[in-house]
Formats: sequence, C-alpha cells, structure tokens
Amino acid sequence: MRAYARLALAGFRRYSTYRQAMVAGMATNVVFGLLRMAVLAVAVAPGPIVGYDIATVATYVWLGQGLMSVVVLYADKHLAERIRNGDVVVDLYRPWHLQRALFADDLGRTGYAVLVRLVPPVAFGALFFPFRWPDVSAVPLFVVSTLLAVTVSFGMRFMVNAITFWLLDNRGVHSLYTVTTWLLCGLSVPLTFFPDWAKPILWSTPFPAMLQAPIDVFLEHGSPWPILANQAFWAVTVFVAGHVLLGRAVHKVVVQGG
Repeated sequence: MRAYARLALAGFRRYSTYRQAMVAGMATNVVFGLLRMAVLAVAVAPGPIVGYDIATVATYVWLGQGLMSVVVLYADKHLAERIRNGDVVVDLYRPWHLQRALFADDLGRTGYAVLVRLVPPVAFGALFFPFRWPDVSAVPLFVVSTLLAVTVSFGMRFMVNAITFWLLDNRGVHSLYTVTTWLLCGLSVPLTFFPDWAKPILWSTPFPAMLQAPIDVFLEHGSPWPILANQAFWAVTVFVAGHVLLGRAVHKVVVQGG
C-alpha cells in the first residue's frame, strides 16, 4: 500500500509540472463552457426543460466542464503505446500489480486536476452566471460520486488500452470509445433531455456514471443513493473486468519485433 501511495503522490507531482498546459487547458474549458452555455441558455429561455432552468443549466455546464478533465472522458494512449512497443514487459516485471499501479497514478492526477481544472470553471460559472449550490449534506455524497466516476472512467480506459495486447493498434477502438463516451455520459446534453424510452437504456451502461451521475448528485436530482449504487456497481464491474483482461493477456506476452 505504501508503494501505491507513493505512486499517487508521484502522479500528482508529475502532472503539476505541466503548469502551462494546465493553464491552457483551463482557458479552453472556460471558452467551450461559454459556447455550451450560450446554446443551452437559448434552449431553456422560453421555459424550463424537464426541470432545467437557467441556473440549473449554468451549474450543469460549468460543473461538467470541470469534471470532464477530472474524470477524463477520452482514452489515453500511454499504456497502449507501451504495449505496442514492448515496454510493458518492464512494467509487468516490477513488484506491483499493473492495474492498481496505474490507478494509483491516476488518483494522483485526479487530485491535481481538481485544483486546477475543476475549481476554476466552477468559480467562473458561479461568479458570472446564476448557480445552484447543493445543500451542505450533499457535498460529501458529491465527493464520493466523483471518486466513483473517476474509478469507472479509469476502468474503461484501462480496458480500451489493454485491448492493444491483441490488436497491437487500438486507435480505432480509442476513437470509437471517445465519441461514444462524450455522447452517452451527459456531456453533450443532460441525459434527462433524451426520450423517456432511452433513459433506462442509457443508465444501463457505464457511461452516465462518469459524468451525469456526479452532476445529478450535486444538483440533488432525486435520491442520490440509487445513483451512487449504480456507480458503485459499474466501478466494481469494470475494475474486475480489467483485472480479468490483464490476467488473460499476461499469460503470453509477445513483443513486436521478436
């Protein structure tokens, strides 16, 4: 456990060295947040849509802009590249479990992203737009929901990368995963905007657990316990699936070129 704690701290330090990139990313988040805010504000201007008024829309937009970088809604390629060029063999020889080691590193990244990618957009939105703050009792639940969202996202990204053990090039899977995630997680529009028949189908996938779930907990849309239970289910499911996938892959590792 001490080794994984050090990996988390190392992850925090590693990402904190890229200060200019973080500032640029934060500025980009704000700009795209303004664009999304303009579109959704026009949509709800005539009247609320399924409970989303201007304050709720502003909270949804700016919280989502911050969370998308904390949770990570795209499949990174670091592990996939190490699998493709054979460097993963070194990782597998190290005295750790590869999946847990990468998760610890991702938690370190998450801690830094909360400070520089979540807080600034939310503060900007709360300063310049109507904002709907939750009850104090909902804040710990939001923190738990966000951690579960990070876990689900990591589990999905790990599996997308681990597929490279068989495909050797996962760029197609990577692109498909990113497009599907952005559409079904609640980033484009709130999932409550979808038709009633589509909502149960969407929530039966892991994608809403990554973004829409923590936003709903923050906005106090219904009881938080079914939302947290859904997230916990998917967090365990994707983590176990990734563990099984890695176990099958390492039975025989073939390095390209020999």
